[in-house]
Amino acid sequence: MPDNLQRVGRALISVSDKTGLVEFAQALSARGIALVSTGGTYRALKQAGLAVSEVADLTEFPEMMDGRVKTLHPKVHGGLLGIRGNPEHEAAMLAHGIKPIDLLVVNLYPFEATVAAGKPYDDCIENIDIGGPAMIRGAAKNHADVAVVVDIADYQGVLAELAAHDGATSLDFRKRLAQKAYARTASYDAAISNWLAGQLGVEAPEYRAVGGTLIEAMRYGENPHQKAAFYAGPERRFGVVTARQVQGKALSYNNVNDTDAAFELAAEFDPARTAAVAIIKHANPCGVAEGASLLEAYNLALRCDPVSAFGGIVALNRPLDAEAAKAIVEVFTEVIIAPDASAEAIAIVAAKKNLRLLLTGGLPDPRAPGLAVRTVAGGLLVQDRDNAVIDDMALKVVTKRQPSAHELADLRFAFRVAKHVKSNAIVYVRDGATVGIGAGQMSRVDSSRIAAQKAAEAAEAAGLPETLAKGSVVASDAFFPFADGLLAAANAGATAVIQPGGSMRDGEVIAAADEAGLAMVFTGHRHFRH
Repeated sequence: MPDNLQRVGRALISVSDKTGLVEFAQALSARGIALVSTGGTYRALKQAGLAVSEVADLTEFPEMMDGRVKTLHPKVHGGLLGIRGNPEHEAAMLAHGIKPIDLLVVNLYPFEATVAAGKPYDDCIENIDIGGPAMIRGAAKNHADVAVVVDIADYQGVLAELAAHDGATSLDFRKRLAQKAYARTASYDAAISNWLAGQLGVEAPEYRAVGGTLIEAMRYGENPHQKAAFYAGPERRFGVVTARQVQGKALSYNNVNDTDAAFELAAEFDPARTAAVAIIKHANPCGVAEGASLLEAYNLALRCDPVSAFGGIVALNRPLDAEAAKAIVEVFTEVIIAPDASAEAIAIVAAKKNLRLLLTGGLPDPRAPGLAVRTVAGGLLVQDRDNAVIDDMALKVVTKRQPSAHELADLRFAFRVAKHVKSNAIVYVRDGATVGIGAGQMSRVDSSRIAAQKAAEAAEAAGLPETLAKGSVVASDAFFPFADGLLAAANAGATAVIQPGGSMRDGEVIAAADEAGLAMVFTGHRHFRH
């Protein structure tokens, strides 16, 4: 046998998720590998008729303290950490009756799932695994001799490796398993530490860890020379991560980023109140609308900027129906994302084989807390997700003229959308639909002018005699530092404005609004999005 091959004579199996357990253990046993196990795993294997020893027999100590103490013992860790061929280690193992463990199979207590299910604090604590991570780390450190498996998906790979090497594992295989094992314990500990920080209200813990589970490796990132992969985080949130892809090509890095932006925006609209559609291009909305039906909302959203919508992402806050599907497939679209879809709608989309259809199973809660993480040179920037919603804000009318009920409804709509537009953001809305959006400009007045230009172009494309900005309302994601941006909106035909307020020149801006006959509302909340 080559030097880097290690024959597997004994396996210790201790798993929380018992999917595929019996079949895997049967295959190991058929190769003459002795099985040692714990608690529920031991009982499952015993009931399946397998010859299996209990860890308590190995350690000569019973499991105790509700199973908290069972594998934390020298006869377990010595069997995992003892270096084969090292005279001192082998002498110690012989002297203390420690038998080598060549294969460790562990999946951890379901801490992440317990938290995601909203279980009480004490339940979450009890689902923090201690012995499992300790064994995993020990076996992974000693990967020169021991193979460690932390993922059910690797069972077949282990069996194939044993078959290829007559019951042994290669060093390269063990190294790859060890890397995955350390990544798993790191992700697990990250979930625990972040959860505890949240429970304690610690806003800036001294150490911050971020972990995830691979969904898929991607062909490339934002550009072809960048490598990329897509990971699921510990947080349970409906979206691209939970989506079932019904059809279409694999998602690209940019598809995932844009689709997430689109669905988060669509989720701002309560599906019990109204149908809503968001069309996104390069992570910015180019059209958003609500309506009595998805078809009505889609047509209004498309009207805002039909040129930019070409090759965009369409997100819905309700299950996709046949009428909306027929309209959407008439325009080249990269992705449709919705909570669900009717069978008829799925059949309609199927005619466009490259169009990706994602069904998520639900909408993300826009009020839910969570972390947003981005990298900077040599570090991480971590902040709370922007979960402020317009419905929870105390609006303050600061002008002489009060907005009408219709204007106020559109103002709320516009500010809801502005939250999801790159800063500086200006959003024109009329009758529950965006009619012009200015995004990502260095000057707020430029964003205002671009949005007004978009409204005029949209009207021309729709064959209308005057700009869609006439009679609209305007939202700004941050305060107007000068009156010029506000006046640009007034000149375009807007009648009311919503903005956070808070500028040293608020008085000047309010006076300009009064002079122009505008109604203006302050929210007290800024929505910068960079």
